Amino acid sequence: MGNSWFQFQQFRIQQDRCAMKISTDAVLLATLTKAESPSKILDIGTGTGVIALMLAQRFSESAVTAIEIDSDAASQARDNFSESPFAERLSLFQGRFQDFPIDKSFDLIVSNPPFFPDHLKSKDSKRNKALHTDELSFEELIAKAALLLSPLGSFWVILPPRQMQDLEILAEKSELFLFEKIKVRDNPQKPIYREIGGFSFSNTSKIEVELILKDENLTYTPAYSTILSGFLLGY
Repeated sequence: MGNSWFQFQQFRIQQDRCAMKISTDAVLLATLTKAESPSKILDIGTGTGVIALMLAQRFSESAVTAIEIDSDAASQARDNFSESPFAERLSLFQGRFQDFPIDKSFDLIVSNPPFFPDHLKSKDSKRNKALHTDELSFEELIAKAALLLSPLGSFWVILPPRQMQDLEILAEKSELFLFEKIKVRDNPQKPIYREIGGFSFSNTSKIEVELILKDENLTYTPAYSTILSGFLLGY
């Protein structure tokens, strides 16, 4: 997915000005997030804008607000929004999530956040900003999301398993509780490499399911193909 653009069924993503290109993580989060007719959606760290666009397609009555700290990525996301069929329902806030106003609440909040607090950094400052938690710690992410989430809303995140465990502990301090976890394997022989977690203010029993993306022949499984249906070309 390293091209300067990526074509979906209903929109195109230009990504030449973004440090982080379209990834499987983004597609998984956008397709597996669950909500019942959310009217207001917030995407934290939108990058190319792909998650916001996919959610706008899924939830046709929603208004989607995206946040992006990097000026180049924010400009590209705006362009991608304006050229999509959902332009009138998409808006973008360029700046730090910590500075985003708390004058309204959201029924659905999603984030594909940076998760390398101590990873060896590269010389690419924009890529560092997208990958590392220096600009947005997990503590800040959870605390602010809790302030912006409506009482019956849900907050969805995709992370590696160890980081998801850290986030669960922090979330409970803000009275956000994990109610669903989707464990992702690339294929049956590989370990779980991503977890998608849904959090809410309701402390109920937790559902755990597993998703395998490819079979033994490294072709997409029926479950993953179904997820891609309606979004990627050929599905």
